[in-house]
Amino acid sequence: MMPKPGKHTSPLPTPRKIRRSCSKELYRTIKRLDTYIPEERIRQGEDLYYRKVIGNLLWIAENISNRRLLSDWWDEAVSAELAELWQVDRETLSKAFRAAFGG
Repeated sequence: MMPKPGKHTSPLPTPRKIRRSCSKELYRTIKRLDTYIPEERIRQGEDLYYRKVIGNLLWIAENISNRRLLSDWWDEAVSAELAELWQVDRETLSKAFRAAFGG
């Protein structure tokens, strides 16, 4: 018998929901960058971000309501590789992500 989820707990998101969320967040970031990024690099960036989120899913789920902390994690874990892949300045990418994500 499994315990029922509590009032303030939610189950982990499904892989589909995670992939869609990553895609939306990066789409909003790209719009704020105001820079052209080829479609293939966007897909590679989404895949990179998705893998990082899946690898750290439990911590992200615990801190889901703290966008500033999640943005800090994104800066440390994702932004360097993504900036290199997309050939954009890391600092500009980080600011665009924070503006898009709300952290």
